[in-house]
Amino acid sequence: MEQQPTGIRGILRRQAPPWRRLPDRWPGPGGLGEEDGTRLPWLSTLLITGFVMIGSGFAAKGQPDRESLDVFARLLLAGGTVSLLWRRRHPVLVAFVTAGTALVYLSAGYPYGPVFLTVALGCFSAVVTGHRKAAWSALGMLWAGHLLVAHWLYRWLPPDDGPAPWSQEIGVAAWAAAVVALSELARVKREQWRRERREREQAARRRADEERLRIARELHDVLAHSISVINVQAGVGLALLDSDPEQARSALTAIKSASKEALGEVRQVLDNLRTPGDVPRAPAPGLARLPELVEQAAGVGLTVEVTAEGDPVALPPGADLAAFRIVQEALTNVVRHSGSRTARVHLCHEPAVLRLRIDDDGPATGAPAGGSGNGLAGMRERAAALGGTIEAAPREDGGFSVSAVLPFREDR
Repeated sequence: MEQQPTGIRGILRRQAPPWRRLPDRWPGPGGLGEEDGTRLPWLSTLLITGFVMIGSGFAAKGQPDRESLDVFARLLLAGGTVSLLWRRRHPVLVAFVTAGTALVYLSAGYPYGPVFLTVALGCFSAVVTGHRKAAWSALGMLWAGHLLVAHWLYRWLPPDDGPAPWSQEIGVAAWAAAVVALSELARVKREQWRRERREREQAARRRADEERLRIARELHDVLAHSISVINVQAGVGLALLDSDPEQARSALTAIKSASKEALGEVRQVLDNLRTPGDVPRAPAPGLARLPELVEQAAGVGLTVEVTAEGDPVALPPGADLAAFRIVQEALTNVVRHSGSRTARVHLCHEPAVLRLRIDDDGPATGAPAGGSGNGLAGMRERAAALGGTIEAAPREDGGFSVSAVLPFREDR
């Protein structure tokens, strides 16, 4: 059975549709994956060799004044094309080999033709892999050598037909410039593509990290609140089991209700993980469920007074959920860390801003909380995600206060 990728890449591959999944290996400097970079391009090189051999034969028929193709010419042509097998591993060497074999081929008086294709491919591979100076040097060597042969060494080299016209040299120079220009364009496009690919990968990793933090925050808020209620009620039930069975029964009933609600919310989070993109089966909690929090707090002996100021408006889902979780976490901290039996929640509705304040009169119990210590951090992350702020600090009279400012857009 094929082993599935793990970690962030595994999460991205499992959740992304097939046409957007990330490859297991990124292309290396040569433009191929690590695995493909070890393979020689036999098929393409074979096709290029066939084309150069056959094309040179046809080109020779149209240039009767040049030397006919013999075994040495065929060996030179084959040497240049076969060297293209290593154009991905050793692009600099291949660029100079193709240019050198082409220079010897032309210096021997053989006909012009597809031999220039071999040079173009060798130099193209060097440029797109970042060896620009090597490619330019190889092309410059070929052009300078051809210029030297065509206007000086022609006296001692075949086919002894006089100096070549300067228009021919201009054509060779134009061809070399075109090869360089196309290679540079391909290199720029390739670097742009690789940069965009890296940016997409980094963005995907950021989205995965943000989603992981969001899920961790959600699970923490759900479990911390519910388990705190269960812990308090369990203590009450144990203390009253013998002396007041009816009160102990009420505590067990509250434990059952809190655990059922926690399981439902955890199941909703896990369902969203298993089926990404599906519509949630239940709406996300919001301030509409604030009476439930008050009722749960009353079940553990905490009286919560809720006051509101301003005209309430329909909050966007993100702001509504953040406000609910902040109040929930603040009340959970009162239950776990404060000896106060009264807490106050004040909501201030302003245009495009919701202000929250949760106070208790203390004092701090100093007892071990048994939590993860991520409650305040989670509240700050929720507020920061909306562009808001959180302030949490002890009060001068011994209590504790949590203040939140949550901006939102009314058109959402």
